[in-house]
Amino acid sequence: MKTLRQVKVGETVRIVKLHGEGAVKRRIMDMGITKGTDVYIRKVAPLGDPIEVTVRGYELSLRKSDAEMIEVE
Repeated sequence: MKTLRQVKVGETVRIVKLHGEGAVKRRIMDMGITKGTDVYIRKVAPLGDPIEVTVRGYELSLRKSDAEMIEVE
């Protein structure tokens, strides 16, 4: 299982599954990160948190803890 946190800068991946429960999972889905969506990793902050991605045509910053809940291929 590969998570969004493990993806390198410049790669594009597809969302396979969202882990997590309740409000956290709902918040991630509300940001446009759903199964089958392509995500491009734009940059990672110097200490690794947050991760900046492009999803559905807009830029989004994610915490490392949120990125670990997103399974990709």
